[in-house]
Amino acid sequence: MPLHHANRLLETSGRIILGKERELRLALACLVARGHLLIEDVPGVGKTTLAHVLARLMGLQFQRIQFTSDLLPADILGVSVFDRDTSAFRFHPGPVFAQLILADEINRATPKTQSALLEAMEERQVTADGNTFALPEPFFVIATQNPAHQIGTFPLPESQLDRFLLRIRLGYPDRDAERALLMGEDRRELLERQSSVINPAALIELQQAAARVHVGDALVDYVQALLGATRNSPEFAGGLSPRAGLGLLAAARAWALIDGRDHVLPDDVQTLFPHVAAHRLHLAGDGRPAPPASITRLLQGVAVR
Repeated sequence: MPLHHANRLLETSGRIILGKERELRLALACLVARGHLLIEDVPGVGKTTLAHVLARLMGLQFQRIQFTSDLLPADILGVSVFDRDTSAFRFHPGPVFAQLILADEINRATPKTQSALLEAMEERQVTADGNTFALPEPFFVIATQNPAHQIGTFPLPESQLDRFLLRIRLGYPDRDAERALLMGEDRRELLERQSSVINPAALIELQQAAARVHVGDALVDYVQALLGATRNSPEFAGGLSPRAGLGLLAAARAWALIDGRDHVLPDDVQTLFPHVAAHRLHLAGDGRPAPPASITRLLQGVAVR
């Protein structure tokens, strides 16, 4: 049954977002692994549409937050307002209290505002005025990010980047997919008519099934070897954390489940590793994000035993 849910999601979303089957599968694996997703690309390639599609198809409560330079943390988390009737402050929840949050153009907000999401993404709760408020279950953040060289962007701090399990890029569509987009129906109108194919309970069932996918000792050894290679390589300013390793295993489990298997293969780890590592690793010296070639060299240098 969980595999049936995954197949329906991929098939239906592929009819709306054309020519991006691999990226859709990566996004689904991220959510099934209970992670948050960062989509980095130029405007206009479907980043926002992808978040809308996933929310609609899964029947999730959805909120879109447009990040701008004047956005404040309270605009995301909520605010306490004095109630004259009770002579006390009452907390009014912000848009973060939804099951799927689209943090659109997250790097157009200041680091102070970006940091408002840290507790929500890690602990799935919000603390305000000394009180803690649980976020709904399931809870995901999908953030879109414009290229860093564009005007009006602020770099995401390492603590924020580490909260995202995977980073993907959509890229431009191929010729056939682009022609179908140009000649076909508007994607927003198509999405408006689309009903959900699963409900949040079915998504939680997928997550629970992914957590039961078997990971052998040899595969854990391989993951540890990859983590160690990032920490010992002179090419990187710092290595991957244990949290990144846990995320890599969770994503590999979800990828294997979507592929119809009850165990993780080294190929699963190799497929997911660039998307887990690239936004967490920076080059020694100039601090630039690690390019794909560096990640490929590292993967090729660690043998599967």
